[in-house]
Amino acid sequence: MTEDDPLGPLDPDFALQFRRDDRRPACQLYLISPLETGGGFPDRLARALDAGPVAAFQFRVKDVDQHAAAALAEPLQRICADRDVAFIVNDSIALAKRLGADGVHLGQEDGDPREARDVLGPQAQMGVTCHDSRHLAMEAGEAGADYVAFGAFYPTATKTVKHHPEPVILSWWATMFEVPCVAIGGITPANAAPLVAAGADFLAVSGAVWDGDEAAAVRAFAEVLGVRRA
Repeated sequence: MTEDDPLGPLDPDFALQFRRDDRRPACQLYLISPLETGGGFPDRLARALDAGPVAAFQFRVKDVDQHAAAALAEPLQRICADRDVAFIVNDSIALAKRLGADGVHLGQEDGDPREARDVLGPQAQMGVTCHDSRHLAMEAGEAGADYVAFGAFYPTATKTVKHHPEPVILSWWATMFEVPCVAIGGITPANAAPLVAAGADFLAVSGAVWDGDEAAAVRAFAEVLGVRRA
């Protein structure tokens, strides 16, 4: 039992009993931007989105004022809109409002989904980081989150992490709730399959795409997910 998850530990055998519900939509790819999104990055984003199916793109920058962040975001937002990819802003409800973004992703210290809903309106997508905690995920769902994110499942250099859930948390969530769950943290085409099998509705990836050939990486994820662009 932890401070964040008073529900206590999950039975690891639960995952062995889990069978992914075929009635649930297929797992999809959710791209997260690198911290550097200027220069030639818009061209890289377009190339990635044209390489295979991507459900959403999260704009994530740090230590940049809102005016500068908006200037970086606007061309990326247009690229996503042209390809019917949801444009999600990380952390900032105010920036999401300014941009008219499709939604916002909130960490545990970034605000409440209810507040975001009041500011952004009924159609906006609200995601919440829940680390390795079923308790936080249930609270997020009750607050109106459209998805909850668990991780980091694997070692990652994208950000410092303290929480390392087991895939069984995805299985538990998928059997209990209809709200989609996102797996995040060090996910690559080589290690993604167990998370898909465990019940992830989305794979949130960053370094595995942007640290190399982004188009090849998106195609590799499409192979794992068994999906093709229509």
